[in-house]
Amino acid sequence: MQPGHSLLAPLERLAAPARRRPRLTALLIGAASATGFEPLSLWTVALICFAILLGLIESAPDRRSAFLRGWLFGLGHFTIGLNWIAHAFTFQDAMPHWFGYPSVALLSLYLAVYPGLAALATWWTARRIAAPPAAFVILFAACWLVSEWLRATLFTGFAWNPLGAVALPTGLAIAATLVGTYALGALVALSAGAVRLAFTGHWKPAAALFAPIAAIALWGLLTPPPETPVGAPRIRVVQPNIGQQDKHSPALEEANFRKLAALSGPRRPAPRLIFWPEDAIPAWLDMEPEWRERLASLLGPGDLLMTGGTKVYFKETDKGFYTDRVLAGANNSLFIVTPDARLLGRYDKSHLVPYGEYLPMRSILSPIGLSRLVPGDADFWPGPGPQSMTLPGAPGRPTMLMGGQICYEIIFSGHVVDAANRPAFLFNPSNDAWFGSWGPVQHLAQARLRAIEEGLPIVRSTPTGISAVIDARGHVRAAIAHNRAGYLDTGLPPPLPPTLFARIGNWMVLIVAAALGALAFAIARRASRG
Repeated sequence: MQPGHSLLAPLERLAAPARRRPRLTALLIGAASATGFEPLSLWTVALICFAILLGLIESAPDRRSAFLRGWLFGLGHFTIGLNWIAHAFTFQDAMPHWFGYPSVALLSLYLAVYPGLAALATWWTARRIAAPPAAFVILFAACWLVSEWLRATLFTGFAWNPLGAVALPTGLAIAATLVGTYALGALVALSAGAVRLAFTGHWKPAAALFAPIAAIALWGLLTPPPETPVGAPRIRVVQPNIGQQDKHSPALEEANFRKLAALSGPRRPAPRLIFWPEDAIPAWLDMEPEWRERLASLLGPGDLLMTGGTKVYFKETDKGFYTDRVLAGANNSLFIVTPDARLLGRYDKSHLVPYGEYLPMRSILSPIGLSRLVPGDADFWPGPGPQSMTLPGAPGRPTMLMGGQICYEIIFSGHVVDAANRPAFLFNPSNDAWFGSWGPVQHLAQARLRAIEEGLPIVRSTPTGISAVIDARGHVRAAIAHNRAGYLDTGLPPPLPPTLFARIGNWMVLIVAAALGALAFAIARRASRG
């Protein structure tokens, strides 16, 4: 952008080194932009980095340079932001531990393609329509929006750390109730664009962009959180602080169970909903009635226990003189256990983690020594998708519907609720013990975005944290810190009416992207006339 007059000439001179080394600058600001996410939450740094990226894209001399600058930005962005993935390799002896950080780099090489495509599409379209500065910024927001949706969709999708998560410390995140997380990312991009416009002396378009964004943020800051009624259903969320290295140890099986039992508290007359983490017990509940009895012994009248577990499937193989049963596959499941030792319902995880819960191209990768990160030889199978399960009423607690989203699948915007059977809340049992110190807080942030989008409270229970109760506006009402054992004993926050996004879903990606594109074209056409 070459303004006619800039009041910030000294800062322009400071930016000269970036113009001389645009590729290195793109890589470095991409890395710095990742600090906008949890656990650092330096959202102002992220805005500045994206503002610089806009200048790098606009000044690119050709398509190749535009793509490369966006790709290098993405490479730095994802390599730093996803560093927690390397930690997961330390728990699986069937995978080489040293491959953790190279795997982050390899994944980032692919994920960086999406910022590269956003940069290329912005540069190319801006050249075709002779976009003035404001139109250029708006085009970038539209292209970034579409690129993030594609990243979350193609090849099973990887939706981790959408740009909209940067807005959580601000009131702007409330916009997700209207347009969802991906379009919230477009608003963050527009905010960075306003910074860029102001930096280059384009004060009027900067103010025009900033005013509605500031109004939305103010709306978010002034909107009070929904109050939890005095008679709300009582819930207990358990976090046993059982590390991944101890989770599957036969020697620690009994000690782990005693810890879960103790944190669940004594049996009470008043009914409770008790929540345990993903894969909390080493049992096949539908096949092992003695385990169901153990769990039921912890429950008082009217209590229900929601716990993660595994549903397994066998196949028979002919061994010549006899037939043997071997494990064919499994579901990562959520079970509801009653005080009379019945299984009231089961939800099977739908969106599985590639290389975590199943190994793609197993026939090729297994012979060279690679395995999935979750222990075991058989792959997990996906469930049918979001489902709501009925929780029967008890004295002081009405009959209600609960939605299940196990661990990783909570990150997929627009795919967490059975819209035809809307639940009163979502339960997100998870196992973040794999993910070092950065992964758990980023996972919690994305659960908060789902709560805002859908207008539903979310209950999270994890082995090592961060377990939390999130209200329907995305506020964390109560939480247990990372690597701490404990429990949350509180009332269940109420749901809100379905939000606009809950009704429309990810059609909002198309609607908002089209609206931004049309606005950019209108601005360019007006500028060309005059």
